[in-house]
Amino acid sequence: MRFQDTKFSKIGRFSIGIDNQTGKFYISIPVRNNYVEFEEYYEISADEFKIFSNNLQQAEVLAEKCRDRQEEQRLFYQPSKERGWPV
Repeated sequence: MRFQDTKFSKIGRFSIGIDNQTGKFYISIPVRNNYVEFEEYYEISADEFKIFSNNLQQAEVLAEKCRDRQEEQRLFYQPSKERGWPV
C-alpha cells in the first residue's frame, strides 16, 4: 500500500502517515464527489509529522485549512474537474 496511516482522528476526520513510494509525510482528509468517496493527501514536513504524531489536536488545525482549500500547494495530486467536497 502506498499511503500508510500512522495516526488518525475519528472525531477530526483526518489521518497522518507516510507515503511509502516517496518517503514523504502527509495529512489526509476524506472527500467525495457525485461518484465516489476518496482521500485528498497533503504533504507535511518531517517536523510537522513529529509534532502531529504527539498531538493530534495541532494537526486538526491544518486539516481544517485543507478542508477550506487554504493549503492547495501541499496537495500530492492536483484535483480533477470532479474534485468533490470534504466529508
